[in-house]
Amino acid sequence: MMSRVREIQIQFPRHGTVEWIGLRPARGEAVRVTETVALTPEAGLIGDRFDGPTGADRQVTLIQKEHLSVIAQLLGKPSIDPALTRRNLVVSGINLTALKGKRFQVGGVILEGTGACAPCSKMEVALGPGGFNAMRGHGGITARVVSGGEVRVGEQIKFLALAEQDK
Repeated sequence: MMSRVREIQIQFPRHGTVEWIGLRPARGEAVRVTETVALTPEAGLIGDRFDGPTGADRQVTLIQKEHLSVIAQLLGKPSIDPALTRRNLVVSGINLTALKGKRFQVGGVILEGTGACAPCSKMEVALGPGGFNAMRGHGGITARVVSGGEVRVGEQIKFLALAEQDK
């Protein structure tokens, strides 16, 4: 029998949505915004500077759209451009922290949350003074690609039920 805490940890009130996709073509280069991206277990996001076997647990970085507003408020700004966070996917409507250590589907792709995506010192330059601290706790998660395919802006993100976790 599953414990009550375990039961509620896998309950999500709704699916999320992919709001934005960005690729980091090379170190220090501007993020390239796109409407669709291909992902593979071997390379992660095709066209991202981290494509390939290095950093398999960080193949994809995700941040919640809802957290972009929090970061902007902490910085005293009306909004921030998602590209400044250097994350790959901006999503809305689902708590990414709850997906750490779990498998979830993004469009036709299956990802597994591998950990928190903590900010780096570059956030101080990208977002301005205080950017690093504004992102702490709001940086999203990292994930690895379990099953590849394409992801498009507007597609759903959903937690995979326990029976689907090992497929």
